[in-house]
Amino acid sequence: MLVHGWFTDASSWAPVAAQLQRAGVRVVLPANPLRGLSADAAYLKDRMEEGPVLLVGHSYGAAVITEAAAQASNVRGLVYVAGFALDAGESIESFSAGFPDPPMREALRRRDFDGHTELTIDPARFGPVFAQDLPAGTTSLMGAAQRPVATSCLAERATAAAWHRLPSWYLVASDDRCVHPEAQRFMAGRAGSHIACTAGSHAVTLSQPTAVTDLILTAAQVIQLSN
Repeated sequence: MLVHGWFTDASSWAPVAAQLQRAGVRVVLPANPLRGLSADAAYLKDRMEEGPVLLVGHSYGAAVITEAAAQASNVRGLVYVAGFALDAGESIESFSAGFPDPPMREALRRRDFDGHTELTIDPARFGPVFAQDLPAGTTSLMGAAQRPVATSCLAERATAAAWHRLPSWYLVASDDRCVHPEAQRFMAGRAGSHIACTAGSHAVTLSQPTAVTDLILTAAQVIQLSN
């Protein structure tokens, strides 16, 4: 299962999903609601099929798979892609406070809607802070189509961390301007993940899909999910 992160949708996995399917791997691309960590994790758990599952999370989606996997007995491994491998008791806000602010933080815009506060990235700055290694035409569309993220996604604390008991892999995006690369390396090391690194923006699933796919295939082979 490939779980997208903040400000995007499942289409952000399209190049990776295509490569995995060509390799004979069954792929599921759930829509991450982006409403709050516990709610999103519960939604993901409900979407899981029977049988062994490898959960792959990008960005905020990494926090969601960490929480959801702790509630599901059929998850065999976790793959983190430039994302938040939180520990129990941590929120994205509390964890990130220990690292330098990435450029994205200054580009965030807040909007109150229906009793909730949502975040978006200033569309004019979406490309430079989220996907600086993609063409301007592509990032302009991404900025216009971005999905708002509820602030509860950043503030809500994780209740469990499945990486304590499951094998994990982590792809560090060394040019990330949304999740500081130093924070990524710390989380990967703390989780005991098998670590890979690639040059790439936060939109690494689109700009470096082969690097992402290769790590997922490695994990799938280890836990015997590949054909």
